[in-house]
Amino acid sequence: MKETENFNIKSGIAAAPGLTIARAYIFSKEKEVVNDSFIVDPDEAIRDLEEALEKSRKELEKVLAVTIDILGKNRGEIFEAQIMILDDPFLIGNIKKRIAEEKRNPEFTVDTEFSKYQKIMARSEQPYMKERILDIEDIKNRIIKNIRKKKWVSRLSNDIIVISEFLTPADTVLFLKNNVQGYVTNSGGLTSHAAILARSLNIPAVVGLHNATTIIKNDDLIILDGSHGQVIINPDQNTLEKYNKKITRLQAYGEDLKKLRDEPAITLDGRHVKLMANLDLNEEFHFITENGAEGIGLVRTEQIFQGDDTFPSEEVQTAAYRKLAEMTYPNRVIIRAFDVGGDKMLPVDLKEPNPFLGWRGIRFLLDNPGLLKTQTRAVLRAAVFSNISFMIPMVSSFREIIAFKSIVNECENELRNEGKEFYEGIKLGIMIEVPSAAVMAKEFAAEVNFVSIGTNDLIQYLLAVDRGNDIISDQYQEFHPSVVRSLAHIIKEAKSNEQSFVSICGEMAADPLAVPLLVGLGLDSLSVSASAIPNIKKIIRSLKYSETIELASKCLECKREKEIRDEMRRFFMEKFPDIYEELFST
Repeated sequence: MKETENFNIKSGIAAAPGLTIARAYIFSKEKEVVNDSFIVDPDEAIRDLEEALEKSRKELEKVLAVTIDILGKNRGEIFEAQIMILDDPFLIGNIKKRIAEEKRNPEFTVDTEFSKYQKIMARSEQPYMKERILDIEDIKNRIIKNIRKKKWVSRLSNDIIVISEFLTPADTVLFLKNNVQGYVTNSGGLTSHAAILARSLNIPAVVGLHNATTIIKNDDLIILDGSHGQVIINPDQNTLEKYNKKITRLQAYGEDLKKLRDEPAITLDGRHVKLMANLDLNEEFHFITENGAEGIGLVRTEQIFQGDDTFPSEEVQTAAYRKLAEMTYPNRVIIRAFDVGGDKMLPVDLKEPNPFLGWRGIRFLLDNPGLLKTQTRAVLRAAVFSNISFMIPMVSSFREIIAFKSIVNECENELRNEGKEFYEGIKLGIMIEVPSAAVMAKEFAAEVNFVSIGTNDLIQYLLAVDRGNDIISDQYQEFHPSVVRSLAHIIKEAKSNEQSFVSICGEMAADPLAVPLLVGLGLDSLSVSASAIPNIKKIIRSLKYSETIELASKCLECKREKEIRDEMRRFFMEKFPDIYEELFST
């Protein structure tokens, strides 16, 4: 956690964007103290366990129904997974067996059995696995409370900001009936289920504040800025008035942005920059169309199938990709091959000392050619609408590109021999995310039809800074001179091959301050989250391409990150003071 000079302003992780003002409610869960004691009647204890499991199941089914109704089936899979744990014959069978043999109370046995899994997850290097500990804790506490026949008491009033040590997915959904305005938590990260749900529900959230429940009291007045990760506690009247005016301005600004929905992202002097969207979940597709994207620049396939226990079959994938292509037509859909490893779970129990430099991306796929072939065949079959492109992640060598193209050719031959319909002219691409690919951009781009720059990983590899580590988060700098010069090199070298289309799909593309620079560097397309599209489109349509080229030239001469950031702010303030006021004023 970073702390500013003003003790009333605290900063954490910006988990879900938005600005809101409301009273604080400290949501502290009663911690169940579990003691080890012996019982006289194991049969009665097992009956109590079974009743508790059934009650827990019914509670989660209610939460599941609410979630599906509001957010769609994919978000409900969080709770389907919890219900499946309650029905796990091995886990529940082992708990019952221990109660019968050891004659210990059921709460103790439940606690110790579930804690085994939590300890295994705690040893993982992957943030995703560590954050699943909270999901297991939620199920465990639910069962124990129901064994003790305790009621879940909620005394929340309406229109409050919830302050908690952590939030489970069930907490996040059930708070909806109280019209909760925002969330602040001590722990958690961007990939926690609570953060994901908050983003889906458009509820501002700041997580990882560490001591939020200590420094914030019940009924404190809170300004919550989920876009910048700031929490202002008991602001003075001037600050309060300033933020109330900003909320009013942002609401009006948002209404103006809606008018641009069907307009293309073209600069004042005619440069068309394709503004596309990233897609994580199928349920988010309507946000893409509502916000006027010109296609999908990144389909994270490992996310849209995340509810499956195994990688989906060829038929399931073909149907999913074909539906996307049909809904997006005639706009383009760029499907990324499964990108697992690093901060994304591998489908095997593998502990790597440094997963970000390990078995991930195309390395994993080429070592599992059956998996890659299944996906490739599905993409080829789904591409009958001719608007699907296919790219591979984490490319670091020429060999990987050639191997990928060989697999595509092999799949085409198989489908041809089987008499199955497929598209033979599919465009192939690579993601440039590691320094070796950046250096070899010209040679790599000559082998494919397009490249997409993944700045999230590229920046952390260039600067040797873990983007998930809040201790050194200030050193993860998207405007570091080496980052800007690397982007310029990649774009120039890749575009020296006339057939290449160069896009960017990392979080940097969604940063309004970076947009003029990215346009000036010559990118053909920006692919961002659906919610960022209106702002980015407004900025592009307010620019002159010739002026962004001059801005990029100045930035490429800078030696310090601050110099580049100052150039960007100066550009905005001089050219678009109104946009600057709405987006960057605090």
